[in-house]
Amino acid sequence: MPMASRDIEAMIIAALPDAQVEITDLAGDGDHYAAKVTSASFEGMSRVNRQRAVYAALKGKMGGELHALQLTTAVPE
Repeated sequence: MPMASRDIEAMIIAALPDAQVEITDLAGDGDHYAAKVTSASFEGMSRVNRQRAVYAALKGKMGGELHALQLTTAVPE
């Protein structure tokens, strides 16, 4: 069953409360998304660790309800 973009956003914000999250449905099928996540908590983290933090927020949904997520992370300017 596909995952709604609002659910992805809510899970990320629950784990990273200061995050600004932009979700784009890439294929219109609810399975392929792009997400841009901006959070001060990413300060000093490597790109890999930032992505791990976001994937951890999704609590195992990747590969199941959420098939693909093109992820971009950033620290606020």
